[in-house]
Amino acid sequence: MSPRYINPVQWQQSIGYARQACARLFRDGGTPADALQAFGLTGAEPTMDWSTAVERIAHALCAPVLRKAA
Repeated sequence: MSPRYINPVQWQQSIGYARQACARLFRDGGTPADALQAFGLTGAEPTMDWSTAVERIAHALCAPVLRKAA
């Protein structure tokens, strides 16, 4: 189920991209924490699983980009 405050199309695309990235890391022997680290996120929970990592990555991909003022 997608969050209500995110465009559903953007959410589905982000979930797909996050799944693909996590699958590549899983295939290469990585952990969910490695997947989060690849996207610049932190995963300090010891019980983190792949579905949680996919959702956190998708949320990061849907987050608006904040730009610095000139």
